[in-house]
Amino acid sequence: MSYRNILIVKLSAIGDVIHALPVAHALKQCYPEARITWVVEKPAYDLLTNNPDIDEIIVFDKPKFKSIGGLLRHGPGFAKELKQHHFDLSIDLQGLFKSGMISWLSGARERLVYCNAREGSDFLGRKVCGPFADGHVVNRYLDVVRSLGCQVDAPVFPIEITEEEAGQALAIAKHSGLDVQNSYVILAIGANWPNKCWPVSRFAELADRLYEDGVIPVVIGGAKETTAFAEMQAIMRIPPVNMIGKTTLKQLAYLIRRSQAFVGGDTGPMHLAAATGAPVVALYGPTDANRNGPFGSGHKAIIIDRDCAGCWQRQCPKSMDCLEQILVVEVYNSLQAILGRKA
Repeated sequence: MSYRNILIVKLSAIGDVIHALPVAHALKQCYPEARITWVVEKPAYDLLTNNPDIDEIIVFDKPKFKSIGGLLRHGPGFAKELKQHHFDLSIDLQGLFKSGMISWLSGARERLVYCNAREGSDFLGRKVCGPFADGHVVNRYLDVVRSLGCQVDAPVFPIEITEEEAGQALAIAKHSGLDVQNSYVILAIGANWPNKCWPVSRFAELADRLYEDGVIPVVIGGAKETTAFAEMQAIMRIPPVNMIGKTTLKQLAYLIRRSQAFVGGDTGPMHLAAATGAPVVALYGPTDANRNGPFGSGHKAIIIDRDCAGCWQRQCPKSMDCLEQILVVEVYNSLQAILGRKA
């Protein structure tokens, strides 16, 4: 069966949207004449711009729909906008009630939802569980495309960085004290879940060792990491380069792509690093590296040695510092192996 207008619903988070990018590419390869539209929330919008596999992006402005009044004011207009596209296929890769409702409101005659659907979203579309149902989430998403009879080759992550975005990234780096001609490693010191964060003191020790090796540590994160960065800086011999909150996702992707390696927990920037081809040392505790690890080869996932690893709890019910068990020497040695391969 052929399709003319395809809707992808993957709203957030940043890492999840990155994992879904190969779906758009695989669909465009299978249906080159189809028009592909993606509904996404504002924080991840930047990842989809200038993508050759996506013809249109619709922003779901989540704050507008949080109240009953907002839903009544904005819901009809949003539904009308969806229906104007005359979708014949909708693919819900979020698998939540709100994404299922968006898929249903689109009016698509065929609606699919990926295997891990919950909150009743599988009642609003046909649930697809394929051969990779227990594998990495990238392949779980691609199982939906495979169910259409499409051939899916190696996953492709088309994150398109324009010359302007690259130039802006270079200017920001220079202003921050980073010469990208030098060897540097990106350190992501924060995460949305408290128990995904490696202790700041460990990052500081690692950064000092990198300086000893002639490699510049570059710290990234959001505004909420400002305090953690100050703590890190205070105990280091030489301050690291501070890039916290200074870039867009595309600008950050460019700087990560040029780096020697990336170190961080299970976060959006870590998955962005893997998607751009940068070698990753990823630190895992509460989430499952088999499902959510850095996708592709050349990466190292360090997993805590505890029975409760992969508990999927945002805060440790045992009041433990989840990633404290991971030692600096283990991360440093993993980095050395990666840097040795890149030399």
